[in-house]
Amino acid sequence: MQILVGLRVLQIGPGLAAAACGRAFADVGAMVSSIAADDGTALAVYLNDGKQCAAPDCTPAALAVHAAAADLLIVQGSPQELAARGVDGSALRQLNNAAVIVLISPHGQTGPDANRPASDLTLFCDSGIARMLTGQVDDLSEPPTRAVGRQSAFIGGLAAAAAGMHALLLDTSIEPTGATIDVSIQEALATLAMTELTRIGMQGKVWSRRRLTDGNGATVTILPARDGYVAISPRENHQWAAWLQVMGSPDWGQEARFAAKPDRVENWDALHALMSAWSRTHDKQWIADAAQAARVPSFPLQEPAEQFASAQLAHRQFFRPIKIRGECVMAPGSPFRAVPWDRQAPGGIEKASGAGALLPLSGIRVLDFSWVIAGPTATRYLAAMGAEVIKVEAPGRGDPGRGMGLHAVLGQAKRGITLDLHQPKAAAIARALAARADIVIENFGTGVMERLGLGPEDLARENPEILYLSASGHGRDGPEAGAVAYGTLLQCYAGFAGLNGHPNASPRVGMAWVDPMCGLKLAFIGAAGIWHRHWTGGGMRIDFSMMEALLWTMAEPLLAAQLQGPLQPQGNADGGCAPHGIFPSKGDDAWVGIAVCDDDGWRSLCAVIDALGPLRDLGLDARHDRGAEIDRTLTDWTRARTAKAAMETLLAVGIPAAVLASSLDLKASDHLHARGFWQESDPGVLPGLPWRASFGRKNGPAPGHGDDTDTVLGDVLSLSVEEIAALRASGALG
Repeated sequence: MQILVGLRVLQIGPGLAAAACGRAFADVGAMVSSIAADDGTALAVYLNDGKQCAAPDCTPAALAVHAAAADLLIVQGSPQELAARGVDGSALRQLNNAAVIVLISPHGQTGPDANRPASDLTLFCDSGIARMLTGQVDDLSEPPTRAVGRQSAFIGGLAAAAAGMHALLLDTSIEPTGATIDVSIQEALATLAMTELTRIGMQGKVWSRRRLTDGNGATVTILPARDGYVAISPRENHQWAAWLQVMGSPDWGQEARFAAKPDRVENWDALHALMSAWSRTHDKQWIADAAQAARVPSFPLQEPAEQFASAQLAHRQFFRPIKIRGECVMAPGSPFRAVPWDRQAPGGIEKASGAGALLPLSGIRVLDFSWVIAGPTATRYLAAMGAEVIKVEAPGRGDPGRGMGLHAVLGQAKRGITLDLHQPKAAAIARALAARADIVIENFGTGVMERLGLGPEDLARENPEILYLSASGHGRDGPEAGAVAYGTLLQCYAGFAGLNGHPNASPRVGMAWVDPMCGLKLAFIGAAGIWHRHWTGGGMRIDFSMMEALLWTMAEPLLAAQLQGPLQPQGNADGGCAPHGIFPSKGDDAWVGIAVCDDDGWRSLCAVIDALGPLRDLGLDARHDRGAEIDRTLTDWTRARTAKAAMETLLAVGIPAAVLASSLDLKASDHLHARGFWQESDPGVLPGLPWRASFGRKNGPAPGHGDDTDTVLGDVLSLSVEEIAALRASGALG
């Protein structure tokens, strides 16, 4: 997909997050070159596949030549590491004054923890995500876990791609020096739990790791089937009624203790047992098919390898062949499908000039029909980068994100209007707004916008320069395009939920991971579409699949399933590191993550823990063989001290270690406050963006429901007070 043809990206040195960032650009047509960026692992080979090798070694001469020709420079490392390699921000700026520079690091380029040693595991602890990844637990002695597939690299890389793509849109006539982007992987991971950060910031409430009722508010659950597991999500009243019919309308379904959603939450253990007795008599695919036929969201839990037989993914030609160490395997492709409109205007379309145009999207107008998490997350990033975002909500309760507290964060710096789109006059208003917009984004079910007269072809007739973003579970075409899907269900279907956890444990749904991750993907492609329009001309429709985006981040387990065979949950085990885990420490549900990934680190650990001294000469394989013994000794050591004391002792000798953070810890973090991650609000504080940009960001309060309806219709459509009053009287505005 050639959206970014002509854009030159240089990926400098090693680092999986930098490689993932480069992969995102290459997937949509940018020319990505790399200098010494491949460590030979299967994941690194995939992430760097199709990129040009600018130079095998990062010599000063090679770096100078290739950096001078690039529009965007990507490099990964802590401030100390980058300075030692001669590729920190100031050094790169001397090589290219105009390029956008993206610096990716575990904890950012500033702040007291900027040079702290880190790993994928410790970043999951530092960000608080390991605490909530797999959901609430019955037994607090169960260690928290990281996610499968080096997810910190993908999330950090996606944040870098989104921020870098926006920075490329800066008006160079106003600011000729290229922007510098500082991406903290810790912050990028932390913002995936935006609901929890908002709750602690505004209410001071901490998420409990111990299971309360069902742990998911009766929204998503996993049931045992005859041949595995199936996930269901009858969260709405009509869906619950339909689900009871799928189960044969059992008598217990009419009992008062299961009548309303709060009742089902309160009596969840009994309800789950009754549903499980039924589900165990059926195959998982049969249950999912029966539920979907009744419009109840449901998917079977699958292993990653099962995705290669997917008719949906085959229809969309998602997988692509690559060679890894001489063996041909199938690898994830792009989750985007771009279709240009027939009518284009070659030669470039200039965006409207904003007030000073000091932000990348100044002068860009976004009409936002999205709701809940993925779409609103993307449009929050677009608003922060200067876009005028008009959030369209239905009358009544509006976006469910309001009830979840998310709107306070995701609605920042937007304008809010209400339209009853089922009324022709309201739909006509929406079309008129789209005719004056640059981007339209929606995440309704397949066919909904078309039935409202707001489909891509409808709006393209009004505005052939429009960028129309459609986000859905499986994409807008293919045999599963019409399936009812939520992000947490897709985590089950893709194999993500099944692999996150400890061996022999029953799978759990876990936190809503895919939705905020997709918000980064959508923010990236939105900016890419504007870049394409500016340099090539003409708008387009972009069809985005959340399922494909999740599989894109699951490249490592997908490749391993082909190269090594079927996968099983591994908990915190790591083939390249030992010891490697999250260990209990002194205190209530207190833990510390520890990652020893080379022999030097192992010898340092043995010098700290006397009981390990006799084992200091063990190599990696021997440490794996004696892993249980080593873990017991290490656990005895961590239990005798606080997590903070254990962490500080290990960090002092260069071993990556991190306290398992809670949202309260993140709120109190001196490092995050020093970096400006938290911003003052009324009441409390709100989390910011997972990057720091040299040009800043736009902030502002989230709008009340429909607060800006009159001003938007007046400002954008020049409607009179009388015309707006007539629309309101007709019910078009609610």
